[in-house]
Amino acid sequence: MELKQLCELQGISGREEPVRMAVYHRCVEKLGEENVTIDKMGNVIAHKAGKNPDAPHVMLTAHMDEVGLMVINATEDGLLRVRAIGGIDPRVLVSKRVRVGYDVPGKDGKEGKEAISGVIGAMAIHQQSAADRKNVLPIDQLFVDIGAKDKDEALRHAPAGTPITFDTPYTPFGDGLLLCKAADDRVGCYNMLRLLDAEVSGDTDFVFTCQEEVGCRGAQGAAFRLMPDIAIALEGTTANDAGDMPEASKVCRVGQGVAISFMDNASIAQPEMFADMMATAKACGAAHQVKMSVSGGNEGGVMQRTGIGVRTCVLSVPCRYIHSPSTVCSLSDVEAQYQLAKAYLEK
Repeated sequence: MELKQLCELQGISGREEPVRMAVYHRCVEKLGEENVTIDKMGNVIAHKAGKNPDAPHVMLTAHMDEVGLMVINATEDGLLRVRAIGGIDPRVLVSKRVRVGYDVPGKDGKEGKEAISGVIGAMAIHQQSAADRKNVLPIDQLFVDIGAKDKDEALRHAPAGTPITFDTPYTPFGDGLLLCKAADDRVGCYNMLRLLDAEVSGDTDFVFTCQEEVGCRGAQGAAFRLMPDIAIALEGTTANDAGDMPEASKVCRVGQGVAISFMDNASIAQPEMFADMMATAKACGAAHQVKMSVSGGNEGGVMQRTGIGVRTCVLSVPCRYIHSPSTVCSLSDVEAQYQLAKAYLEK
């Protein structure tokens, strides 16, 4: 499955079905239906037996969900009121194109259905006071315009609970860079699908998780079910390396390799685990860097605290403008994440 296809699939937290089914079918093709399950939370879990029965049991995760919006109501004149799903900076939302609802392919002779095009709107600048222009509009003061003439029409097409995704085409640009939506964490999903072919040393569960962006809910349940010895999260992380950022604020750099975390706001890697991952990166030749700023959180935190504790490490692809309609990452960093994870699983 191509990275472009994964990034362009729609799947906000709690509404991951298009991504889930694409991933599920790919896992079944690779490992057989008997080794792939969808649990009650909606995680896809693909199991692969290892070559060495004495090797540690590994749980590898990448989350299927992306940040987005959800319809909660509509105004009398047909504008959709929305809430954020995941952590989105409202400064970047006004005027962005969105897709309301999901594309549904035709099946059994029945015609499919396309998502509705829309745009995120707010009061025009001409109508804003000087004070208004100094303030960032919160999301509850924004709306999505789908061209409906009144509330009834708006909610008929997009009832409460309808998911909304950013309408950002997958665009390679620059020197091996990629601009797209949902790089966090479709890059991890892409690499994990590739890793299904790895000659894993120990029994390995590849877990494509749901609802990471709203509290790592899928990974928590899966970790309690699987009780691994080692957990590795394949993630996208903020790079914060562009513009006039102070050196101390630069978390990691796009194009400098996979970012290995020693600590973030959710977990602290065991020194031995961190050192082992660094040594593996050097041995296999994967371009790598240390995530230098303690920021963010991810599934490593919930997996580390499972049961009697799990050795955990997070391998991230640096992303500029993360959690926005347009994320930038480097294809070389995506490849480095894959190389390191493969080397670790196979050693």
